[in-house]
Amino acid sequence: MFRTALRTVFAHKARLLMTVLAVLLGVAFVSGTLVFTNTISDAYQKSSAKGFDQVDVAIRPESAEDKGDTVGATHKLTRPLLDKVAEAPGAASAIGVVDGFTAIADKDGKLIGGGFQSQGGNYWGDKDPRYPLTAGHAPHGTGEVAIDAETAKRAGYHVGDTVRLSVDGPVLEPVVTGVFTTDDGNVAAGGSLALFDTATAQTLFHSAGSYDEIDVEAAAGTSQTALRDALDGIVPKEVASTTTGRQLADDQAEMISSSMSGMKTGLLVFAGIALFVGTFIIANTFTMLVAQRTKELALLRAVGASRRQVTRSVLLEAFVVGAVAAVAGLAAGIGIGAGMRSLMGTLGATVPDGPLVVSPGTVATALLVGVLITMLAAWLPGRRAAKIPPVAAMSSVHAKATTKSLVLRNTIGALFAAAGVAVVLAATTMDGSDGQAPMGFGAVLLIIGVFVLTPLLSRPLIAAAAPVLRIFGISGKLARQNSVRNPRRTAATASALMIGLTLITGMTVMAGSLQKSIDKMASSAISADYVVSMANGNTLSPDVEKKLTGVDGVTDVSPLRNAPSRIDRQTEYLTGVNGAAIGKLTDLTVKDGTFTVGGTRVVVDADTATSHGWKAGSAFRVSYEDGKRQNLTVAGVYEGNELIQGIILDNATLAPHQSRVSDMQVMVKTADGASDTAKNRLEKALGDNPAITVQDKQDLSDSIAKMFTLMLNMLYGLLAMAVIVAVLGVINTLAMSVFERSQEIGMLRAIGLDRKGIKRMVRLESLVISLFGGVLGIGLGVFFGWAAGQLIGSRMPTYELVLPWGRMAVFLLLAAAVGVLAALWPARRAARLNMLTAIKSE
Repeated sequence: MFRTALRTVFAHKARLLMTVLAVLLGVAFVSGTLVFTNTISDAYQKSSAKGFDQVDVAIRPESAEDKGDTVGATHKLTRPLLDKVAEAPGAASAIGVVDGFTAIADKDGKLIGGGFQSQGGNYWGDKDPRYPLTAGHAPHGTGEVAIDAETAKRAGYHVGDTVRLSVDGPVLEPVVTGVFTTDDGNVAAGGSLALFDTATAQTLFHSAGSYDEIDVEAAAGTSQTALRDALDGIVPKEVASTTTGRQLADDQAEMISSSMSGMKTGLLVFAGIALFVGTFIIANTFTMLVAQRTKELALLRAVGASRRQVTRSVLLEAFVVGAVAAVAGLAAGIGIGAGMRSLMGTLGATVPDGPLVVSPGTVATALLVGVLITMLAAWLPGRRAAKIPPVAAMSSVHAKATTKSLVLRNTIGALFAAAGVAVVLAATTMDGSDGQAPMGFGAVLLIIGVFVLTPLLSRPLIAAAAPVLRIFGISGKLARQNSVRNPRRTAATASALMIGLTLITGMTVMAGSLQKSIDKMASSAISADYVVSMANGNTLSPDVEKKLTGVDGVTDVSPLRNAPSRIDRQTEYLTGVNGAAIGKLTDLTVKDGTFTVGGTRVVVDADTATSHGWKAGSAFRVSYEDGKRQNLTVAGVYEGNELIQGIILDNATLAPHQSRVSDMQVMVKTADGASDTAKNRLEKALGDNPAITVQDKQDLSDSIAKMFTLMLNMLYGLLAMAVIVAVLGVINTLAMSVFERSQEIGMLRAIGLDRKGIKRMVRLESLVISLFGGVLGIGLGVFFGWAAGQLIGSRMPTYELVLPWGRMAVFLLLAAAVGVLAALWPARRAARLNMLTAIKSE
């Protein structure tokens, strides 16, 4: 049986080619994902580990927990503590570390490093061992800065140049006095690092007289553990914690691995979808192969082969196919992993240097996935083949499914579909995250149910296309009849395309609806003409508000500040605003009382009011972060949203209790409304700062649209693999169908149907099957998009369903294009069949 299986594989290698390609693509996706994420993770881990080479023990401040009516504060690492640590037994030296955000602009005024990886810090003394200078000298005073060598190279800066910087708003223009090298992982990943002298850094990063960390180097002969134990006796546990450099490197590696796991999981999900779609092709292929070899298998049974041996022979064929596809897929996946890394560099996302990582786990996973998926998909066709009695197989009376099996299949499918719809509808009545798991379960049930029912659905839906097919004459009529001749085969082929389009359509509906809802939220909640914020989401200096207030044409300005507090023994975040202007800058719906902010009068959103049992006129006691308490009165209750929510009070009331005053954003209203002239005036007042964005409502809408477009394009790209696999499925089914119907095609040629008619028949058959899958996929996608939107709507009042008719038409055209392209080779092959040879074939 082993030799028989191998001979069968070699005899049908052309017919198995599409199956090999389908499995190969899925395995390549899986192994490519693993190679790529492992390579990137390893590169970042090694790069970050180098940054701890100069650190034997790090001392970091502890934060006190919120207790009772007291807001927990972060302890400070002071100079006296630094001096004490430097004299500890086993300590060779100690460095006070100050860090924060610092944006560097290139010579064209553009931000270097994208903002999120733009870091600032302090250069310790005249020679900091962490940052060896390659040119110039250490910075001294507020007018000097040192920058990393990679940033200097990218931007073309040299010692003596003036560079434009921003920490939290106002533009700084210090002189570059030094260029240094660093093993900092952010710099290796394309970020930037600017260093000031310690006093300047402490002032800029709002930590005057204190440090964010103290790094201690061990004396010769002292281990990191011994030094840490010695420091534990000096540093109060409630003030700071001590950690060895080795532990910091391990923690950083774990954090990097954890952050990469999300990307890995997401990519593997899409790889799984491609493999799942591939199972339809595999099952279809082996079903057709077994049907074509029925007499051969019956002969094996007649000469003594048992049912198990027949099943095993089919599974052995699947094993060989899976093994070949897995090995080829692994090789392709390694190439994909290397290509994705190079692509990141091409797109400007710098990645630390490192080797391509192909772990034993990746190899084992690729081989197991390829072999197991193929064998599982081939098991049912093999089992069916073994159950056919030899005599029945010889006479081919087994060929058509019995009425009983079809009724059973349709009953099971209807039950699954009904249960899926019921669970999804029930989930839409739940609140937010509570309904996610039930909705996912219901979606799986519904997809399974529709797949099982697809043979039943194929007849009426394909029949609906009959009027159009009549235009093509006898070719159209034959194409319709061929499409429904074997409903199960049509179902398996169409389902592969259906799954991909279901996901694509569902995500498109959700993204479009979310974008519309956020646009509506922004336009309805904000009356301000402009919103000013840091490009990376960091806080702004209060100086920004002051500069904007003095700009010609500006009528109203209000910063938004966040500060922790304790109310009713719970932590609540307060939002500070300009009480006199906030009513003119927002357009929030007031549900109770009036929108009056000033003195001790505040407004709260409906959810917060409900949780505390407040209404207009209610009084409550707040404990600020400095420990002082005050009685406040609820002037009004408003309908909150994702942009504005919580307890809003006047900055004049809040600011005296803040340890550091900073703004999340500043809202601005001008006399003549939004215009390019007004925007230019605001940007010029802020020094054309590259780290600060000035956005009107259209800019906000465009940024939201850009984000969703990028997300959708990434999802389309990932799901394209599933569509490609579905195309292979259509090609495979048509090619094998042409082989099965060789005699029939020969007869059609003999009675007058020309080659063009044969080609047209096969193409129309492919088109009908593809459109059938496309209609099912788009219909399911719209339903799932609507259902998911109901969950989102429970948390987002402005949510409304938006059906992207244009894109859905494109998806349907895509399905049609799949059908046309997939039919090219099978149609050509059918038309080129020798008439007499085809008639003589069995």
